[in-house]
Amino acid sequence: MFATVILAVALISLAELFALSTRANYSSKANTFAAMLARQKMEQLRGLTWGFDTLGLPLSDYTTDLSDIPQVGGCPVPEGGGSGVGLSPSPQGTLLTNIPGYVDYLNQYGCVLGGGATIPDGTVYIRRWTVEPLPTNPNNTLVFQVLVTRRNERGAAGEGNIARLPEEARLMSVKTRKTT
Repeated sequence: MFATVILAVALISLAELFALSTRANYSSKANTFAAMLARQKMEQLRGLTWGFDTLGLPLSDYTTDLSDIPQVGGCPVPEGGGSGVGLSPSPQGTLLTNIPGYVDYLNQYGCVLGGGATIPDGTVYIRRWTVEPLPTNPNNTLVFQVLVTRRNERGAAGEGNIARLPEEARLMSVKTRKTT
């Protein structure tokens, strides 16, 4: 009888450890996927023109619609939806709300479903980004931020301070004009 109790306790502990391990693996997968989606948008932003021409005049891309950029992995290109703002400075609160030109929506596979203020059906991830001139060098340096969240209410993290929650990703980068 005593051996049966010990075996039962051991099996229950092992089952709890298995459940904990499964939750940790799922969370790790979600964190990695969100980071990959954030990195993908950061690469799109960093790939836009921000430099000088042969005469030394500034070149800036203020018109590219980032939601219309072809995607990899067999994802279809969404039907318009973005406003084509390129590297235009973003308005205040861009990481807090869905502002056209600075947000896109993705399904569970990471395919872009479109941009704009209205969240389309099938959205699992919301990806928001900001483009801000560096205060000490506003004409030549931009600061990018990308925040990828799951489609759920962020609670207090959505008020003012943009804290990163579990299963979210936030990246920051700087881009400086270079001569071509």
